[in-house]
Amino acid sequence: MSEAAKGGLRGLDVAAVSRWLAERVEGAQGELRFELVAAGGSNLTYRVETQDGRRFALRRPPERARVATAHDMAREWKILAALDGHRECGVPVPAAIAYCADASLIGAEFYVMAFAEGRILRGPADAADMDAARCLRAAESLLDVQVAMHTLDADAVGLGDLGRRDAYVERQLSRWLRQYQAVKSRELPLVHSLHARLSKAIPPQQRVGLVHGDYRFDNTVLGADDRVVAVLDWELCTLGDPVADFVWSILYWSDPGDPTDFGSPSPTRHPAFPRRADAIEMYARKSGLDLSQIDYYRAFSWWKMACLVEGVVARLRAGAGGGLGASSDLGSVMKRVEWMLECAEEAARAID
Repeated sequence: MSEAAKGGLRGLDVAAVSRWLAERVEGAQGELRFELVAAGGSNLTYRVETQDGRRFALRRPPERARVATAHDMAREWKILAALDGHRECGVPVPAAIAYCADASLIGAEFYVMAFAEGRILRGPADAADMDAARCLRAAESLLDVQVAMHTLDADAVGLGDLGRRDAYVERQLSRWLRQYQAVKSRELPLVHSLHARLSKAIPPQQRVGLVHGDYRFDNTVLGADDRVVAVLDWELCTLGDPVADFVWSILYWSDPGDPTDFGSPSPTRHPAFPRRADAIEMYARKSGLDLSQIDYYRAFSWWKMACLVEGVVARLRAGAGGGLGASSDLGSVMKRVEWMLECAEEAARAID
């Protein structure tokens, strides 16, 4: 029996979960092997493998949830189950298998889904064997799936009550200013001045779409044909402004030679990928949305990311891990926040 099976694994009572799975999930009987495959500040994901090699994924909140709505398992399960039940909508997800509302079992609600098999492009090295044709196919598939989200009839798939449909950017501006104020350990005047400028210039919301909240290659699984076979990490999903969702995503799309990245080094730095400008043009053509206000959304996205990463500063000051890997030293993260605010200010100059 593995060490995990004897009862010890971060955030999981393996013995209790094994009994629960055996009673409710076909093929999950017998000894199971558990492995934590995704942690950090996000929801925890475990690979569950049976003796005959069948695999599942189990999701639960982090042990110290920071944003309640981002760690609502019932809500995430609802999204997954709805999309799984309407695969014709063009938004692929792992098959939804079982949900546990009894938080007493492991200290939190959780759910089980099929384990999405395939390739996840987390950085340029993961795409090193892909030529231009394969990279274009992956890029087009990534954009096609996001357009499918953004044109989804939420009522038709049972997600019409997922959230408010209007004023998405207004609500995000309010939410992330509150988040910053709740965790700040220093004064950053640009946070407030940019919030005021952005609040006065919000473009009209063109459409209501399913907003993933952090859509990028790193949160998708590619199949053998380099097309998206599963979208992961629905914890930030809501209804809202598709353009805001797209521009957040496209900032992750770094070109070769870019001095830095929105997040970790992007797989699109691999020179065989289309350039960011090409991806923007493809999304505009496929979605039919007007991207003439893209500078506003760039400024908003940089500002929002700065507020988010300032939360990492607060956690580092408190002695907790920042979730940014090797770059999680206090000084570098503080400077990164300041740089992000400068990027937001530069983009905002085009909208004043």
